[in-house]
Amino acid sequence: MSLEYTKERAEELISNANTISESVKSLSNGEARLVCVSKLKPASDIQALYDVGYRHFGENYVQELIEKSQVLPKDIQWHFIGGLQTNKCKELAKHIDNLYAVETIDTEKKAKKLNDVRATEDKPIVNIYIQVNTSGEEQKSGVNPEDLN
Repeated sequence: MSLEYTKERAEELISNANTISESVKSLSNGEARLVCVSKLKPASDIQALYDVGYRHFGENYVQELIEKSQVLPKDIQWHFIGGLQTNKCKELAKHIDNLYAVETIDTEKKAKKLNDVRATEDKPIVNIYIQVNTSGEEQKSGVNPEDLN
């Protein structure tokens, strides 16, 4: 996996990220952060943004995140943003040392499994964002609001 990028590609990515970052900052009074998502894009795109100071990056496929995390700088704060299957929890928790957050947990079982694996691997716990099914529609994922503590 190559981390080399062209000047033109870097300029395009940086311009886009900076524009969005400024909007995020102005709309949130500086209280929100931009997570740059590189779904199905090469690791070199992440490297280009990393080289100008971006540190939060997101992926929505476990295998892609594992592959990129192995070749990119270790101080990146990775966000898993895809739908997480129970059978992928262990793999995600075990192989990504710098996993910052999992943003799409829809069951307590998955959250517990993630952090149980992190504890046995002597890795820091992961920030977990719970998906709540506020509409009550059966075909939608998420924890029922009445099940929240």
